[in-house]
This record gives sequence, structure tokens and C-alpha cells, in this order.
Amino acid sequence: MLESEKQLMHMDIEHMAKKLGYDRASLMPILEFLQNKYHYIPDFAMQDIADKLKVHPVEVYSVVTFYAFLSPEAKGKFTIRLCRTISCDLAGKEAVARQLANELGISFGETTPDGRFTLEYANCLGMCDQGPAMLVNEQVFTNVTPIKVSDVIEACRRQFSASAMHKEAH
Repeated sequence: MLESEKQLMHMDIEHMAKKLGYDRASLMPILEFLQNKYHYIPDFAMQDIADKLKVHPVEVYSVVTFYAFLSPEAKGKFTIRLCRTISCDLAGKEAVARQLANELGISFGETTPDGRFTLEYANCLGMCDQGPAMLVNEQVFTNVTPIKVSDVIEACRRQFSASAMHKEAH
């Protein structure tokens, strides 16, 4: 990791703690903020949060590793989660899973080499009547088909390219 990213994370933690308060109640909002911005929560950030909030580092680590939407390992800019409940199985989840793996060139539990996509299963997305269901970051997609998978991934790639071009312009 670049030292500048470490410094940015430290400043973000300080800003969020100042905004939310220096106590245990701020833990989840700070973790969610870091996960959304950096796509992971590294060890040094967990230690920094523990110091700021005056909680034991093990408490921070246990929260990060307990919740599936938080991760101590780097995830892609787009985390794609496919529901794996029986109702999604019956609605055609396997064809969707194959299409996702083929489109991205990775298996479930992996991140693309360029760091754009992470592919995971979710135990339930609560959309059993509209399966197969898929979550891309915080956006839910229902009645997913292999064709819809291609459209969603292409939209993510366009969004990534547009944001990269925007960064280069500034």
C-alpha cells in the first residue's frame, strides 16, 4: 500500500470520529465508510480505529471479520454477490453463476487481476420472489438472466472507465 493511502485513511478515520464521536457507537459507521471508499479495512486502520474509539483492537477485528460486507482483504471496485438460496437455485442461479465467472474470468471468492471486480455468494438477499437475485455493491438486481449479467458488467466497466477518465482530467 502506498504511504499516501495510509495517510488518507488515517485522516478519514480522524474526520469520521470527530464527526460521529470518539466512542463505540461510531465503530460501524466508520468501518462502512472505509469499506465503501477503499474497498477493504487493513490492519493498521483497525488499530487506528481502536485507538480513536478507545476499544480493544480485537473488538474492531471481530466486527470486520464477522460481517460479510466488511473485509480485511482488498476487494474490487465492484463487489458482485449472487444469492445462493434454494429459491434462486430453482429460478436459474447456476446459469447466472456460470455467466458471471465466464464474463469476469474468475471464480467465486476471487477478485479480477485489475482489481475492478470481486465475485462472491450471498446467503440471502431477501428477494426470494424475484430470483435469481444479485447485488452489485449496494444495487440489487432481480430476475437476473445470463444476458442481464452481461449488461450489468458492461455498465460497471463503462462506469469504471468514465471515473478513470474523470480522474485523469483533474
